[in-house]
Amino acid sequence: MQYRTLGRTGVQVSSLALGAMNFGGIGRTTQGEATAIVDAALEGGINVIDTADMYSGGASEEMVGKAIAGRRDDIVLATKASMPMGDERNHQGSSRRWLVTALDNSLRRLGVDHVDLYQIHRWDPSTSDEETLSALTDLQRAGKIRYFGSSTFPAYRIVQAQWAAREYHLSRYVTEQPSYSILQRGIETHVLPVTAQYGLGVLVWSPLASGWLSGAIREGQEIATSRSTFMPQRFDTSIPSNRARLDAVEQLAKVADEAGLTMIQLALGFVTAHPAVTSALIGPRTLDHLRSQLAASDTVLSADVLDAIDAIVAPGTDLAAHEKFDTPPALLDPSLRRR
Repeated sequence: MQYRTLGRTGVQVSSLALGAMNFGGIGRTTQGEATAIVDAALEGGINVIDTADMYSGGASEEMVGKAIAGRRDDIVLATKASMPMGDERNHQGSSRRWLVTALDNSLRRLGVDHVDLYQIHRWDPSTSDEETLSALTDLQRAGKIRYFGSSTFPAYRIVQAQWAAREYHLSRYVTEQPSYSILQRGIETHVLPVTAQYGLGVLVWSPLASGWLSGAIREGQEIATSRSTFMPQRFDTSIPSNRARLDAVEQLAKVADEAGLTMIQLALGFVTAHPAVTSALIGPRTLDHLRSQLAASDTVLSADVLDAIDAIVAPGTDLAAHEKFDTPPALLDPSLRRR
């Protein structure tokens, strides 16, 4: 396992981090299975566990809390808030009112008195940066969080938040958690240059592109991954963007074979090779999934392999741009771009 400094915090984190989204109902993972995955991840050198309040309605945090009991201080523990937690309209977002409550709920479910990294799951356009940063700064000073970060923020919002922290003399986001893979390279254009400029740690999610880069999806084979069962449109190869992904996967498989690598090693080695990336979040549902991903912990891709990947999917290119989660709201809601 490789270890890197998380932005400018001085905290040393593993190049692979354990994402707990699949713990609970989403991944149909039991407590016993979750604990076994955490055990194996820690034994494999992973020291970061990332979850969120909305994963399986809080069940993921509860499972993580039980799995890490007795060894909390050995783990860089991260969670997230701002996504809806029920039907109540104020049980979401990044207002002070909600974040104070959401954090207390997360700490209770995790069974801890603080988290190391508290992240705003998505940018909340209805809440000012000053409001959110002020609340997070107070929670930090209260000792409930050590650091805080953003997740899937557009590049311009990352910049705005940095300037707001400076203007109002508040603590700042020290990390960003964007989606990044060989098939979705758009953040190379705007987000990663910004995170590098401001010295942010970067924890990337979906490095296997929702399973497209796991080796389980190939030409001529039925797509029967867990993700495809509840998100079938993302894997329908009659859709042009999905066809483009499958074509890229076939070419990437040849690159991996020639380099003596699995597709997982190629995919994880690619994202962790970028100098702006600190760690890649892996989200195994089973121990076998975890072991196959841990096998990439020391993968270092040669310049020739990285050049071959660039020739298949050009730098800064998203093969499925419509699946991005950092699109400015005005592009999605016509009422926001019309007088």
